[in-house]
Amino acid sequence: MNETGNVMVFIEADDDGIVDVSRELICEAGKLAERLGVGVEGVALGNGRTAALAKLGEYGCQRVFYTEDARLAQFTAVPYAKTIAATIRRYQPRIVLYGATTTGRAVAPRVASELRCGLTADCTALDIGDCTIKGVDYADSLLQIRPAFGGNIIATIVSPDSNPSMATVREGVMKITAPRDGATAEVIAEPLELGDDDFPTTVLETTRKRRAVDLKSARIIVAAGMGVADAEGLELCRRLADTLGGVLGASRAVVDAGLLVKDHQVGQTGTTVRPNLYIACGISGSIQHMAGMKESQRIIAVNSDPEAPILKLAHYGIVGDLHEVLPKMIRAYKGQN
Repeated sequence: MNETGNVMVFIEADDDGIVDVSRELICEAGKLAERLGVGVEGVALGNGRTAALAKLGEYGCQRVFYTEDARLAQFTAVPYAKTIAATIRRYQPRIVLYGATTTGRAVAPRVASELRCGLTADCTALDIGDCTIKGVDYADSLLQIRPAFGGNIIATIVSPDSNPSMATVREGVMKITAPRDGATAEVIAEPLELGDDDFPTTVLETTRKRRAVDLKSARIIVAAGMGVADAEGLELCRRLADTLGGVLGASRAVVDAGLLVKDHQVGQTGTTVRPNLYIACGISGSIQHMAGMKESQRIIAVNSDPEAPILKLAHYGIVGDLHEVLPKMIRAYKGQN
């Protein structure tokens, strides 16, 4: 493995262990590293995480630079950012990736400011490619792809002069590959080069608030769009979800209208999902929404417009009034059980 120029991932953890987005990014980093002919490494901070970090080798991480200290057990932005920046300076990765979580969004801009390098936020896809800027050709640049202008366009951003190139990536948009049982990452102990003044805050208590709905792990999602039109239609979607043992999702328009909170939103500006079954009710099928659910194993779309784009993506399309269709679906399912 190269000593420098690798793809590095900030490894985030909570009380339950390594968070899913870090595994997602390790797997994605492997694809980027293969294109560049380099290795995959992580940077982690905390206390008592060595065993969990070693298991990241199952997802393709070769080594993790780990700074361990009791004061780092709970995330605080200043010491985390300074320590990550010092590790990046020491090992000089070519690319650094962070999850677009509360923690990632707090630490990544501070690291970028410290290192005076570029940072693209909330990416939904990454790639390696060539580009030409002001007549200068750049090979093997990190292509950072994300929604822009309120999700109305998809922009590809490059920062070829940035060293390293850095990006935060939304949760759930990258796939976690099957782990290779028994593979381990080398965990390299890094010194804590901070004084007491670098810990300006102390965490006295933490409170965890669970999301209104867990779309990422849902096996069945019934999603409501603005074609639902009223409270009765939304309740029908909720009833269908409950009947099937699923959860209620929504398009951005429904969330923007205040009918459901953002935790329910599916799409590039919401949550990317891959359930076994996705039922789209009254959703026309914007590019941004379909990008967030197109990898569902089975898609059923119910829409009164036979030209709705969602019907072209769906495995099964039902053209009709959802106020008539959904009660029939509920009765049909109950009749089989």
